[in-house]
Amino acid sequence: MTSTPAPKSIPAPDPHPVKPRYMMPADACDAHCHVFGPAAKFPFAEGRRYTPPDAPKEALRALHAHLGLSRVVLVQASCHGADNRAMLDAIADSNGRYRGVAMVRPSVTDAELQTLHEGGARAVRFNFVQHLGGAPDVAAVQSVIKRIAPLGWHVVLHLDAEDIGRYRSFLDSIPTPFVIDHMGRVDASLGLDQVPFRQLLDLMRDERAWVKVSGGERISRSERPFPDAIPYAAALIQAAPDRILWGTDWPHPNVRLMPNDGEMVDLFARYTDDEAVRRKILVDNPTRLYWSN
Repeated sequence: MTSTPAPKSIPAPDPHPVKPRYMMPADACDAHCHVFGPAAKFPFAEGRRYTPPDAPKEALRALHAHLGLSRVVLVQASCHGADNRAMLDAIADSNGRYRGVAMVRPSVTDAELQTLHEGGARAVRFNFVQHLGGAPDVAAVQSVIKRIAPLGWHVVLHLDAEDIGRYRSFLDSIPTPFVIDHMGRVDASLGLDQVPFRQLLDLMRDERAWVKVSGGERISRSERPFPDAIPYAAALIQAAPDRILWGTDWPHPNVRLMPNDGEMVDLFARYTDDEAVRRKILVDNPTRLYWSN
């Protein structure tokens, strides 16, 4: 009988974010970040692949004050599994400035979904990344999606772009908007013409498809501040500026090289020099997707 490997411990985020040169517009939103723990109050999930240091709501709030971000979309991560309490606690303490993306079990009830909605959740996330546990059962995912649609929710997919072809029929079947995390986790060393990135760009022709130009440090194969991510984000923004989101991904679980959050704000500003487009990504797009219902 094979035993489950012990979860690995991962490092804390950079405790000294620089002050960004780029000044965020009013109501700018960090559309992808996490709260972890504190574990004494919100324990991590059994069977998780990694154990992060505590990254509580107070630390996130201080970071956002430093960076100039006033609204937040918290994304439930696999280390907390389907226990969304830490996320909901942070939302409840936000005076309406936070929304959430939940993780749920296939057995989730309609009453539980309604409670999540009342708590500020507006989407459900599914992980298709192999090193974080692999793909869920597609039929079960489709069942959950049908049940969240009446709530006006959408779907967030942690999905490698190289798997888009494998799951294209599933993606085509989704009746709600769906969001691809972290630029599809493409490998920036393979060039803009690589098949996975071309498939992601093709997917963005679908009006239901959104993508986050977050995770520059995840797709990069260079050193900080990860300039090789710029052409990929720029191409996605050009393809669908009305369906682009951005987030810090704080506290950066499972990264190759820990970023500095102030530098990541300035990296975002290099993705496009059009301030109207920047405002779309930081303000208008998240408002439409997370605060319209």
